[in-house]
Amino acid sequence: MIGGGQLARMTHQAGIALGVRFRLLAEGPDVSAAQVVRDPVVGDYTDLDTLRRFTDGCDVVTFDHEHVPTAHLHVLEEAGVTVRPGPHALVFAQDKGLMRERLTGLGIPCPRWRKATTAEELVAFGKELGGPLVVKTQRGGYDGKGVWVLGDATYEAVEEPVATGVPLLAEEHVSYVRELSALVARSPHGQAIAYPIVESVQRDGICHEVISPAPNLEPRLATEAQEIALTLAKELDIVGVLAVELFETSDGRILVNELAMRPHNTGHWSIDGAVTSQFENHLRAVLDLPLGSPRTRAPWTVMVNVLGGTAPNMHYAFLHTQARDPELRIHLYGKEVRPGRKIGHVTTYGSDLENVLERARHAAAYLAGEIDE
Repeated sequence: MIGGGQLARMTHQAGIALGVRFRLLAEGPDVSAAQVVRDPVVGDYTDLDTLRRFTDGCDVVTFDHEHVPTAHLHVLEEAGVTVRPGPHALVFAQDKGLMRERLTGLGIPCPRWRKATTAEELVAFGKELGGPLVVKTQRGGYDGKGVWVLGDATYEAVEEPVATGVPLLAEEHVSYVRELSALVARSPHGQAIAYPIVESVQRDGICHEVISPAPNLEPRLATEAQEIALTLAKELDIVGVLAVELFETSDGRILVNELAMRPHNTGHWSIDGAVTSQFENHLRAVLDLPLGSPRTRAPWTVMVNVLGGTAPNMHYAFLHTQARDPELRIHLYGKEVRPGRKIGHVTTYGSDLENVLERARHAAAYLAGEIDE
């Protein structure tokens, strides 16, 4: 696996029970996954020679993130390395402009969009829409980085994204009721499974909370969202987990926002809440093993991310939260605690949604030092 973040850490954990020997290319010796994987390789994933040495002898190469240069992955494939998902698919998660073009060609519902590089192009598109714009860098943005919302009629802030000097994607600012996520997994021989559609709550561009399944979602919209994800997995020839981030609009439509071709924050609930977690199914898919059931274990599962607070030692917080809720599941990523940094998540489950929500929110807030009782 290329990339040593928490996704690699949790994928490795899923691989232990499967007997999968796991090789890791990490950004540093102390990153999240490097703390738990035996003999991690520390190196630069943008360097082709490093990638060649790392992948030599690997049965399958997969990813913790989408940032490995596409050209390098093509070279690896030409040398006989099995890359899943392949660069022909991964490019649609790397380049938002190419993603919008491909999805539009497939008839997948998306916000209205246009590629742009100049302030004049952005302003013209905004005036054409007659409303606020969302401007994104076509490559490289994540967790709210590389995204600008231009909310006034004159678009006075347009110079800020233009000053980056990189290709931009302009989209209409969608009036949505909530954000949803559709998670599927697909194997090389075409077997595919779909997890329940979940509701995700974002704060400052970062996933904060996930509810599985999405409460009060019309069955036709849930089916449509799953069909969109399964169609994209097939048409883009994705092997592994695909997460499709969606908007549910105020007029009852589903629009595709983003794609991720790897385990995803909106699927972390599945570790404790599904028969087979997204991490295990990602491994099963890239290794072409039969996929596991995505069926839920309880009527409701809630995941809340834990952000670092001001207290570096979380031992007392562990005592309180675990004593208060013996069924609480805590997952920490081995990261140094810094205010606002995503350091873990908690999961709760049960038959009463309000109770499940309260337990997860309390635990996450207590671990972050936001409350003390």
